[in-house]
Amino acid sequence: MITCRLPPPATLQILPHQATLASLGQRAQEFAAAAKAANTLRAYQADWNDFRQWCTAHQLASLPARPETVALYLTDRVRTLKVSSLARRLTTINRAHQSAGQPSPATMQNAVVSEVWKGIKRTVGAAQHGKKPFLTADLQHIIAELPHDLRGLRDQALLLTGFAGGFRRSELAAICVEDLETTPDGLIVRLGRSKTDQEGHGRAVALPYGAHPHTCPVRAVRAWLERAAITAGPLFRAIDRRGMLSHRPLHADSVGYLVKRSAGRAGLDTVDYAGHSLRAGLATQAAMNGAGELAIMKQTGHRSLATVRKYIREGTLFRDNAAAKLGL
Repeated sequence: MITCRLPPPATLQILPHQATLASLGQRAQEFAAAAKAANTLRAYQADWNDFRQWCTAHQLASLPARPETVALYLTDRVRTLKVSSLARRLTTINRAHQSAGQPSPATMQNAVVSEVWKGIKRTVGAAQHGKKPFLTADLQHIIAELPHDLRGLRDQALLLTGFAGGFRRSELAAICVEDLETTPDGLIVRLGRSKTDQEGHGRAVALPYGAHPHTCPVRAVRAWLERAAITAGPLFRAIDRRGMLSHRPLHADSVGYLVKRSAGRAGLDTVDYAGHSLRAGLATQAAMNGAGELAIMKQTGHRSLATVRKYIREGTLFRDNAAAKLGL
C-alpha cells in the first residue's frame, strides 16, 4: 500500500494558487458589495435592524426566522408602513437568509406569508401616492415669483434644468460645468453614473432652447453661470445667509428643499411637491403634449417601461377620453 506522509503542521505553507484564490475571493466580495448603491445598502441595513429588533422584543428568532414570525411582523408593521415599504422588508429578510445560507421564511412559497401579504394588499391597497408633478404652467408661475438675486437665479436654473432634463435630485446636484457642452440647439449635459446606470456608462441629455426666454433652461443656466462667475466645478452650489457662494455642490436633499420653498413662494401647497416633482413633471407634461414612451425614457433615463407608463397614464387621462365624446 502506498502511503502519503503530510508534513508537520508547522511546515504547512499556502501555495501560490491558494493565495491567488484567496485574493480573488476578497475581490469577489468587494464586487458583490458594489452591486448595490450605497443608499440601497443603507436601506437594507435599516430594514434588517428593524426586523431583528422586533424579533428580539417579542422573543422570536430573526435568523433563521419562521414564516409565522414574518407574518406577525408584517401584520404589526402594516399600521405604520406603506405597502411598498413592507415589500422591501420582505426582500431584506430574503437576502439576509440567503447570505447566511438559510432557507428564507419570507417567500410567497410559504402559505402563511403569502396569505397575509395578499390580505394586506387587498385591505390596505398597493397604490403608491407619490408627489405631484410640476406641469409647465406650474413652472411658469413659480419662476415668475422667484427673487431677482443670486439665489433666485440659481433656483431658476436648477428648476428649469431639472424639469427639462427629467433629472433625479442626485443627478442635478452632481452636474459640473465640465459636463456641459454648448451646441447651436442648446446644451448637452453629460451625466456619469446614476441610479439606473451603476456600470457608469453615462448618458447625454439634451436641453433645447425654450420658446420663452424667462423659462428657457439654456438661458437660465448661462445667466446663473455669468452672475455667479462660475467657470469650473459644481454647477449648482450652496449660498449662505450672507449671499456668499460656496465652492461645494448642493446636497441632493437640498434640491427637494429648494423645490418646496419655490412652490410655497408661488402659493402652492408644499406638502404636495418634492424634488421628484421635476422629473415626474417632465414625463407627465411630455405625455400630455403627445411625446412617445421611448422619447420620454430617453430623456429621463428610465429603464422600466412600467414606471414611465404611470406618468403617461396620468398625462393622457383627458386626451382621447371616451367621456369627452358624449356631448354632455
